[in-house]
Amino acid sequence: MDELQLLYTEQILERWKNPRNYGEIDDKTVEAEDSNPLCGDRIKIALKVQGKKIVDAKFTGTGCSISQASADLMTEFVIGKDASILRKLNKDDVLRILGIELTAVRLKCALLSLKVLKLASLNLSQ
Repeated sequence: MDELQLLYTEQILERWKNPRNYGEIDDKTVEAEDSNPLCGDRIKIALKVQGKKIVDAKFTGTGCSISQASADLMTEFVIGKDASILRKLNKDDVLRILGIELTAVRLKCALLSLKVLKLASLNLSQ
């Protein structure tokens, strides 16, 4: 494992142990939830949107380090962005934000937060 890969792996473990965006939003605009029945990962993401801007994003859930770190990093990524970004996010964005290579099985864990953000975007007024 090269130095950069090690750094990103350490970041994943740190985010899993000490997530920055774990919690609830009392005055949320929208929330969505989903799970991966094969491994038991579960993520719920709440967003607070003012105008078109995402002003807060939090997640709750349980699961492996990859799914939980991905949710933490993705909620951090969308804060301050226009809500239209939710529809544009894709697998490559998640992998870039995570910064590590994943096996096919672990990829499903990482992409659960993307799926939940996409579900949340469907519930925002168009």
